[in-house]
Amino acid sequence: MPTLSVILATYNEEKNIKDCLESVKWADEIVIVDGSSVDKTVEIAKKYTNKIFVRENPLMFHINKQIAIEKATGEWILYLDADERVAKELKEEILSTLKKPAFTGYWIPRRNIIFGKWIKHAGWYPDFQLRLFKNGKAYLPCKSVHEQPVLKGKAGYLKTDLIHFNYRTVAQFVRKLNELYTENDKNVFLAQGKKVSPLDAIRFPKNEFLKRFFREEGYKDGLHGLVLSLLQSFSALVLFAKLWEEQGFKEEQAPSFFKKAVSEFKKSFQEFRYWSLKTEILGKDKNFLRELWFKIKLKVPLIL
Repeated sequence: MPTLSVILATYNEEKNIKDCLESVKWADEIVIVDGSSVDKTVEIAKKYTNKIFVRENPLMFHINKQIAIEKATGEWILYLDADERVAKELKEEILSTLKKPAFTGYWIPRRNIIFGKWIKHAGWYPDFQLRLFKNGKAYLPCKSVHEQPVLKGKAGYLKTDLIHFNYRTVAQFVRKLNELYTENDKNVFLAQGKKVSPLDAIRFPKNEFLKRFFREEGYKDGLHGLVLSLLQSFSALVLFAKLWEEQGFKEEQAPSFFKKAVSEFKKSFQEFRYWSLKTEILGKDKNFLRELWFKIKLKVPLIL
């Protein structure tokens, strides 16, 4: 049976680390790179492993994850975040897979629990993550917080979910979008030499909401899906504002910009109408009559 190292990068995770490590204490080795936590993270982790390395906590957290990967000695590596859990069923599938591995790495579906609910739509599921791979065959580029490991070889797919206790509070969501995700996305955007246009203040949040709530069916998660879609739309607006700030808060003259903004809002309204009608009429069992009714409704003026 090949040996397995579980690796984590941590920072102030005293509320999560115990349950995470309890779920993987069966592994041959646990390696933790801690970003100089000021809570009891390291103290708790020492009960599960002596391979704990403390260093600075960079904005690009994947740097510490990559260091943990490099320090692992097992033949295979499973990398986790402190708010993730490996349930018994996933443990059994991992161990069974490693007896006769057919691939160099494996994508694992991730079940995101947000505000106390398993979110099944809006792009949150199955949320495949490349987390299990042969030692020496994968690395993190450390360029974006959204990146997946780069694998040297072919990857397969596991069937059992990795449990992710994602955002527990709205404050946590807002803090992360401000301090981590929008800062990362801003840097990636600027590194590509891109610039925002004034009307992106409308387009960024509008496009994010349409994608999450309609195209990725966030509405099927009820109020959770709506609130999450709106919060992610807000995150897109914050990203725009930070990019605008980088451009020196370039001013637009009010009279001419007003006309442009109104025109963009009208286009956005039509997009909302298109997606709401499509979801309402075609979101059920599709047939010729429903498709015909959808086309007719689109052509009928809104006042009717």
